[in-house]
Order: sequence, then C-alpha cells, then structure tokens
Amino acid sequence: MDEGGTRERVTYEHCDHVPGPFLHGTKAVLAVGDELVPGHSSNFQAGRVMNHVYFTALEETAAWGAELATALAGGTDRGHVYVVEPLGPFEDDPNVTDKRFPGNPTQSYRTRAPLRVVAERPDWQGHPPEVLRHMLDRLAELRDQGRDVIED
Repeated sequence: MDEGGTRERVTYEHCDHVPGPFLHGTKAVLAVGDELVPGHSSNFQAGRVMNHVYFTALEETAAWGAELATALAGGTDRGHVYVVEPLGPFEDDPNVTDKRFPGNPTQSYRTRAPLRVVAERPDWQGHPPEVLRHMLDRLAELRDQGRDVIED
C-alpha cells in the first residue's frame, strides 16, 4: 500500500516492491534448482498450453494450487508446495486481481520467466476435504457454464 492507502499494482515494469517469499503449489514432484517455465499444459483447462507460470506469497493460495492440480489430475495425494524465486519480472494475476478479489488479497502473480525451486515446504496446511470438494464442484459448475475462463 502507498501512503494514501491504495494498493500498488504489480506490473512487469513495477514488481520490485513485492518482497516474497513466493510459493507455487502443484501436483509435480520437483527438486531444488528445478525451474518452472511457461509452455506446459494447464492443470485447470484440458488442452490449454499456459503462457505464464503462476505463484503467490500466501501459503493458503499455494495450497489451493497443489490440492486442485492434484485432484483434477485424479491424484490421491495432496500435492506439493514449493518456495520459488522468480527469475524475471512478474505481474498481478489478472484472473483474480480486481476481478474476483479486489486488491489481490490472494497475493497471486504470474510471469513469463522461469521460477526456480529453492525449497519444498512439506508442512503446508491444506483445506478440509469438504471445502476442497466444494471448490471442485464449483469449478465443475463454471466449466459446465463455459465460465472457466483463464486470461493467460
């Protein structure tokens, strides 16, 4: 926030003020030093290749990424949350910032540059099964309505 109480937008040209640490939730098993790069299939839309890599500064948001990616792939484990380092500029995730959550309270970002894995966070807190089931049902409803749009 600036002195007037308004949030500073995060853009590719203005992202140095966001301190991290940053997290990425996924179904993938990764090692320290691995890099996440754009150009892979979406975990949330079949047949879509992603132009960005998404990350957050909040454990809960990363937990959603891990849990949803794993569940949507038919997995039974809870997924993984990694501490990541952006290797280039990044911006607010337009899929949530000011569309679904004004002001980006989920602290969600995206980048076209790689994210380097610097650690795994094995002790992350997931959501109760009924909360996860509700979110999966809501995603299915949006998909059925053709409203599961990802601005990528």
